Amino acid sequence: MKRLLPAPLLSAALFLLWLLLTRSLSAGHLILAAVLALAVPLLTRGLRPLPVRIRKPTAVLRLGLRVVVDTVVSNLGAARILVFPSRRRHPSVFVRIPLQVRDPNALAVLAMIVCITPGTSWAELSLDRSVLLLHVLEVDDPQSIVDHVKQHYERPLMEIFE
Repeated sequence: MKRLLPAPLLSAALFLLWLLLTRSLSAGHLILAAVLALAVPLLTRGLRPLPVRIRKPTAVLRLGLRVVVDTVVSNLGAARILVFPSRRRHPSVFVRIPLQVRDPNALAVLAMIVCITPGTSWAELSLDRSVLLLHVLEVDDPQSIVDHVKQHYERPLMEIFE
């Protein structure tokens, strides 16, 4: 079964996402969703560094909600800076965030989270995976960014993956 369905959660998500995007439950879309749900995980099996075992599913939901809230707040902040550049309160800076998380899947999710959040334009992970360098558009206190990432993203990712 693992050969045919190497990532069941990914397959389920792809199946549902296809149906939501097409807004159709026709036979053709159901078949296409099933083909995509089976083919994509098989074709991308080599891209996943390690098998994913989610330790606490409720932590996934909490993290997802936190990312949604933070993204909305960051969108509003970035829009304020773009629409009213003269009201910019603080300069942009690079912030070094020391990391405790070591799981490659958790690090990949952390990189995606910080890169999709408006107000962060660049992220780099050190070669030894111990420091995340993050460029933040407007920062009054770099330590607050470090604390936010560690508390709201790194800690839940460690609960989920480690």
